[in-house]
Amino acid sequence: MIQIDQFLLELEKSIGLFKPETALVVTFVVALMSDLVFKKSKNIAGYVAILGLITSGAYLGYQEAATDGAFTGMLAVDPFAKFIKYLVLMSSLAIVLMSFFSKELNKDDRNMGEYYSLIVGMTFGMYLLAGATNLLMVYLAIETMSISSYILAGYTKEIKRASEASLKYVIFGAVASGIMIYGISILFGLTGTMNLMEINALVAAGTLDIAPLMVSGLLIIAGIAYKISAVPFHFWTPDVYEGAPVTITAYLSVASKAAGIALLIRFLMAGFVNYHHQEFEGEWTVLSGIDWKYIIAILSVLTMTIGNFVALWQTNLKRMFAYSSIAHAGYMLMAVAVMTDLGIASVLVYLVMYLFMNTGAFFVVMLLADKIGSEELDDYKGLGYQAPVMGAAMTIFMISLTGLPPTAGFIGKLYVFSAVVDAGMLWLAVVGVINSVVSLFYYAKVFRNMFVRGVDNDKKEFQFHPMAYALLMVFVIPVLYLGLFPDFVLDWATSSVGIFMGM
Repeated sequence: MIQIDQFLLELEKSIGLFKPETALVVTFVVALMSDLVFKKSKNIAGYVAILGLITSGAYLGYQEAATDGAFTGMLAVDPFAKFIKYLVLMSSLAIVLMSFFSKELNKDDRNMGEYYSLIVGMTFGMYLLAGATNLLMVYLAIETMSISSYILAGYTKEIKRASEASLKYVIFGAVASGIMIYGISILFGLTGTMNLMEINALVAAGTLDIAPLMVSGLLIIAGIAYKISAVPFHFWTPDVYEGAPVTITAYLSVASKAAGIALLIRFLMAGFVNYHHQEFEGEWTVLSGIDWKYIIAILSVLTMTIGNFVALWQTNLKRMFAYSSIAHAGYMLMAVAVMTDLGIASVLVYLVMYLFMNTGAFFVVMLLADKIGSEELDDYKGLGYQAPVMGAAMTIFMISLTGLPPTAGFIGKLYVFSAVVDAGMLWLAVVGVINSVVSLFYYAKVFRNMFVRGVDNDKKEFQFHPMAYALLMVFVIPVLYLGLFPDFVLDWATSSVGIFMGM
């Protein structure tokens, strides 16, 4: 009887901590039902999704950290998870709002109810991924997120490249999931548990064989690397980004990447780091005798180098941004590799900056593609004069993505490089700086075409909906403001690090 009472108390506490996720589940169902009932209102599910996401955010604001997590340690409820959830939430809201302006999506014969519901479902999966501290929950969260993303990538199914993108995404995703689940099975067979904290204790005891531990760790990291488009698990990215609707391409490049990076950090830090013993303030001691730092550092170098150099040759903007997204994953992995509090904080700062500048760039691409019917770089010649506000905004986003002052991208890269140098990995910082210089060449081609090449002042100026301009400013203003006054984000990121469940 006592055990039943304890179980009920634990369940009641867990349900209380699960309110943000519960709000998303309810929103998913209500969005689908409202679309069935109000068939004449095309965007009713979108309005429901916005309301549900805001409700989830409100619950997040009132949520308090729990030292022992929810559902018997399956999910962590800590400031780190909360940070990632807010990031995913902001991205989801931005994508829903962007979707209202997409001619690609809003065709007369297309039902949008499932589209908005799937965005909510994908948000739910990423929420779970942000706090997962059990490998079973990790796998379930990834599959929940992935199923929605597979469908969304091919949502414009009448377009051949969209169907091709969705199919490739499913095939590569199935392979990556298989690799990850095999790694999890080896780790479970080795330790007898799927809880990361219990795995940490066993690794710290030094009784586990290093060879199978390393193999299982590498297989799991490979599955995570697929989600963040890290080399050599990036092959799906350019085709999927080019074929998917622009809104979903933006969503995959920001929210999915943020959730994957969060999972990688928690897997390494909660499973393989001695957080009770630090050689220096903020520096984490790696357990097991496996040098995870250099494994992640090599992954970082390959990712940003291949991403940047292949991007140089792209003529399609979505493919160029796909390789750019791969390169940015490499910059983030630089900071993960140092395994310090400063490094993890710098990753969180970078993710916030990346959210605004990358989503904003895709929004401009979407609006211009609706006008000219193309995403080819050559077709952007002279567009800076036909759409001056869009051209100016795109220039700001390109400068920020390069990492030049006074933009948010500069602050993000500054803190990442500072964390790497502070950890004594100067060689990695040098590689990162060289890659940033390389990226300037292909980012500059965008605004060069818009303002320098093919200028014809006789062409009619494009007109956009006033609300499109308003949403554009939601991205432009933070990119400029955070480049000058980043203190709020820096303090928020710093306070969210090192407080993983059980640490």
